[in-house]
Amino acid sequence: MHATRKLWTWLAVICALSFAVLGWVGAEIYLAAPPIPQQIISTEGKVLYTEGQVQRGQQAWLAAGGQQLGTVWGHGSYVAPDWSADWLHREALALRQIWALREHGASYDTLAKPAQAALDARVQEEMRRNTYDAARGAIVLSTDRAEAVREVARHYTGLFGDERSLDALRTQYAMTANSVTNPAELAALPAFVFWSSWAAATDRPGEAGLSYTSNWPHEPLVGNRPGAGAGIWSIASIVLMLGAIAAMIMFHARSSEEADPAAPKADPLFKLAATPSMRATRKYFFVVIALILAQVGMGVITAHYAVEGQSFFGLPLADVLPFVVSRTIHTQFAVLWIATAWLATGLYIAPAISGHEPRFQKLGVNVLFYALLFIVAGSTACGWLGTLQHKGSAFAFWLGNQGLEFTSMGRIWQILLFVGLLFWVTLLGRALWPALKKPSESRGLIVMVFLSALCIGGFYATSLTWGRSTHYSMVEYWRWWLVHLWVEGFFEVFATAVIALLFVRLGLIRAAAANSAIVLETIVFLFGGILGTLHHLYFTGTPTFVIAIGAMFSALEVVPLSMLGIEAWRNYQRSKAAPWVANYRWSILCFIAVGFWNTVGAGLLGFSINTPIALYYMQGLNMTAAHGHAALFGVYGMLGIGLLLFCLRGMSERAAWSDRLLRPMFWCLNIGLAMMVFLSLAPAGIYQAWASISTGMWFARSPEVVHSPLMETLVWMRVPGDVVFAAGTLFLALFAWRLLRAGQPRAAAAAANAAANSAAQKA
Repeated sequence: MHATRKLWTWLAVICALSFAVLGWVGAEIYLAAPPIPQQIISTEGKVLYTEGQVQRGQQAWLAAGGQQLGTVWGHGSYVAPDWSADWLHREALALRQIWALREHGASYDTLAKPAQAALDARVQEEMRRNTYDAARGAIVLSTDRAEAVREVARHYTGLFGDERSLDALRTQYAMTANSVTNPAELAALPAFVFWSSWAAATDRPGEAGLSYTSNWPHEPLVGNRPGAGAGIWSIASIVLMLGAIAAMIMFHARSSEEADPAAPKADPLFKLAATPSMRATRKYFFVVIALILAQVGMGVITAHYAVEGQSFFGLPLADVLPFVVSRTIHTQFAVLWIATAWLATGLYIAPAISGHEPRFQKLGVNVLFYALLFIVAGSTACGWLGTLQHKGSAFAFWLGNQGLEFTSMGRIWQILLFVGLLFWVTLLGRALWPALKKPSESRGLIVMVFLSALCIGGFYATSLTWGRSTHYSMVEYWRWWLVHLWVEGFFEVFATAVIALLFVRLGLIRAAAANSAIVLETIVFLFGGILGTLHHLYFTGTPTFVIAIGAMFSALEVVPLSMLGIEAWRNYQRSKAAPWVANYRWSILCFIAVGFWNTVGAGLLGFSINTPIALYYMQGLNMTAAHGHAALFGVYGMLGIGLLLFCLRGMSERAAWSDRLLRPMFWCLNIGLAMMVFLSLAPAGIYQAWASISTGMWFARSPEVVHSPLMETLVWMRVPGDVVFAAGTLFLALFAWRLLRAGQPRAAAAAANAAANSAAQKA
């Protein structure tokens, strides 16, 4: 107990210090972010963009789909360009062409090499010079550059409008015409994209050759190349990671772990009678499976748009389901079904752990269910209609699609979800309260479950921290608090603690050992994970020290993954500890799959892009998608399915349970995911990385690469994996349908099962 108290103290200290540093970094980002000008004017005094148009342009871009339709500073989807890289390249080309025609009377491409070299040098000098006038709050451009900006702006207003000559390009970008219909918002959108590219190329005050985005994207025309810090901190992070892994292996080798206890002769949970609130969680899990099917269906459509753009095998599907909508649902439902599975698991196990059914607990579980269903249906419908009917940026922010990846639902729905999560924590806490008060060997695990649940409810408040006019750098800062800390952080701690608690209740591991192990694992995980959030923010207008902190701590995130093979093997052995453990075979195998995908998806694929030098060239390319699919579904999705199966086992007729359906479900999901990642997404990401390194980010995201024969072939290579994966979801749906038709166990049958188990224990 003394050792465990020390671990809890260390955990509290590490969390406090880490969040203090993360908060300080946020304050520094706010102070050092690229300035938003009140005006953008030429040296002649002509106004290109007036006060507020940069921020209004940001709102217009987000309402048009935002991060679901291309990227800015590398965050978002992968079919349309990174708009900051695209604008930067187009403006540089336009500027040197203006000079070539005026001074040489010929196109740049026809000039001799010395003349071209002279113009290239002038372009770099012009576009890197910081002409922000703080006194006037204005970016001042030369007459020639202002002309180049107007030329590129005409392209953007036509592209996001209805310029017919750009129809083919819109199809390649999976865009629909009139993405922005409000004339004022359409006129402002280029101001935001220009500003994002200006910050990417303009030198920071007092810095030579280093832009606000640390020279991202790679663009040789303006001298954007990785700085020395990106290379140095990449090397340092790899050295730190190798040293930390070696230290962890040595620690593990020197530590004497207690052997698992002898498994009970009979299933300790066989006689567990589900309370009314526990049985009420059953419908949550069927909705989870429905959301999985919808998410997979939208994923198939979204992937196909990378080939046809606006059609699905010739059908004009984009008229009713454009790429922006299908991708939004695909990414949003992924988070929602995983979260719902975990929330329902908490509600199911709380009374089972404490043996206490609070008054009106079933009513609370039912109210929460229908509230969550209303939020999911309402936010999806409003986002869909808002996009189709072009209702504008105010509707998009409050009710529709905010245009931010994984956090796209409108603000009103976010507020409702936050209230729902707090209600969930209340339900969980009141059911766990007797177990939290009562001294027991497993109380430490129960405390960890409750604290992580409290963080899940509380930290969703970070989704409410930005407004319509918040600086884009700060939007990204807070968004990654939500995506990284909420989804990848506290949810994982919650699920890990729940799994440990389940193994303790099954008698497969010792409570004392699990108490210490879960706190130690949480310390190791959060020590790297909290400040590792910053690896998402290397190039989003942040100070350069963000690269150093993010690189070093994100490297430490990989360290605990080095021991997952041992844990997976021990879990496999536990699955054979006694004949009755076979009842939980597929839940345990899902937990083993989590360890595999943690190593492959989060570890290998994640770290392959996490170092600053790697991410400089690969941010916003398909290597990110490879990592995202392997980690999000492989880790969090398989966790959710494992927990779902465990809970349904205790609420279902034994005769309706079919391992024959779960076997192909498990293998199809895992094999299909591996095929999807390694036959399509990873090779596509490697090809794009070559294009980014050799030519520039604009080229890696251009139609010339994205719609090249090789890339489109790699998109089609997803089909076999998608088919196998989809088959796995259908087996899961068929399994659920069989349980649904069988209904819940009758009270008499439950009593008979309890009596039989009691007799078996006496024998």
